[in-house]
Amino acid sequence: MTRFSDIPLGTRPRGRWAISARWIIADTPQGRRLVRDGEVVIEDDRVIHVGAPFVGEVTARYAMGEVLIAPGFVDLDALSDLDTTLLAFDNWPGERKGRVWPRSYVQRGPYEMYSPEELAFQKQFAFAQLLLNGITSAAPIASLFYREWGETTAEFDAAAQAAQELGLRVWLGPAYRSGGMVVEPDGSIVAEFDEDRGIAGLEQAIAFAGKWQGNDLVSPMLAPDRVETCTATILRRTMKAAEDLGCPVRLHMAQGKMERDTVAALHGTTSPEWLDGLGLLNDRLLAPHATVATDDDLQRYADNGVTVIHCPLVAARHGGALRSFARLRAMGIRVALGTDTAPPDMVLNMATGMMLARVVEGDITACKSADFLDAATLHGAHALGRDDIGVLRVGGKADLAVFDLSDPGMAPTIDPVQTLILGATGRVTRATIVDGRISMRDGEVAGIDMVAARKQAQAQFDGLLSKYPDRTASHPPLATIFPPTYPLLDGGTT
Repeated sequence: MTRFSDIPLGTRPRGRWAISARWIIADTPQGRRLVRDGEVVIEDDRVIHVGAPFVGEVTARYAMGEVLIAPGFVDLDALSDLDTTLLAFDNWPGERKGRVWPRSYVQRGPYEMYSPEELAFQKQFAFAQLLLNGITSAAPIASLFYREWGETTAEFDAAAQAAQELGLRVWLGPAYRSGGMVVEPDGSIVAEFDEDRGIAGLEQAIAFAGKWQGNDLVSPMLAPDRVETCTATILRRTMKAAEDLGCPVRLHMAQGKMERDTVAALHGTTSPEWLDGLGLLNDRLLAPHATVATDDDLQRYADNGVTVIHCPLVAARHGGALRSFARLRAMGIRVALGTDTAPPDMVLNMATGMMLARVVEGDITACKSADFLDAATLHGAHALGRDDIGVLRVGGKADLAVFDLSDPGMAPTIDPVQTLILGATGRVTRATIVDGRISMRDGEVAGIDMVAARKQAQAQFDGLLSKYPDRTASHPPLATIFPPTYPLLDGGTT
């Protein structure tokens, strides 16, 4: 008998094949349902059966045991670099920790802190981590703090290649911007703009989008950087290009104090109010994070069909929260999920989101597990204009995740969805299948040696750290920028 573990990683089993599980989440015409002791049957890249054991002929059956088979997660703010934001949670303010360029660094000339090979590797490694966590569709995001200016089409061609080799469905577009924030010697922070450079970045992003239209795993997205680094001109041209291309636009806004203060100084408004006045709020717009959105801002989102990308874990790490998940849903705002940090653990994000929602509302009934699973699957898919991903139904793409409910670290199962979200992390992901292909199984990812890659990632990250003093205000030594949690013991022994 052929075992699931015998299927070569990165391949599709031949013909029509079935996997059985103790629990399956099925999408039916009547809504989402739980199936006990059922089967999923896959042929090529499509699901052809979800439900009770299949009575038709199959080439192979794989019994997965005490697992939950669910639609693969859709991550609309998926980290695609080695997460430098982790360095800021115990070290602040950001402008003193290399998170905003100092004037002296701008004057000497910003430079790329990674080689082209390192840029390609970090996306490959980050994509593999997404698959380890049951994420089958992703819209990657990366920091521009360590870049010369914006992202390049060459690195995104490499990212598209990596996604196809690993087996990850992605929406890609190099980030571009018209300006950046600069810390002056007196500690004040100002915005500076270079419109021509921003337009050049947009044109390159448009060319990239046109090149990758029609690919099965790679779709285009336009990704202007944070709203405070963009001008009205570049945002107008972005939205027009997105309409012509038929692709989404992701723009970070209503996410923090520096942005709020900068936009108020530049335009006398909040970010959503500014875009609304420009006529640029629409249903193509994906807007992380909305944690500082005003009541009027949220109403503008609701009136214009904007999708909010909720990133609970990174918001909580910064002491923030969406206010609130339940309220936005009641207003008719589509709320999808993103991870936006390391680890890219959507299960942990759902748990954190549920806790934040209940704390903000002061009400345990403010949300349920199903609300967050739907946000992590259905709502993200709908924001991308897709009804064949984020679901597990006949005719849908064979994008699914398998979670081990028998993991020794988990509590006994009461309900599989509640037990997964409130009693586990993404580390119980046993397999990830994308487009009918086995992309990840038992911690191994197709096309990459994760043990060797983890060592390479650490070395690359250490190299980046060594450059932090160059772009940190007053250029202090690394030990001052990132002091140890506890003082180091001289001599190394007690």
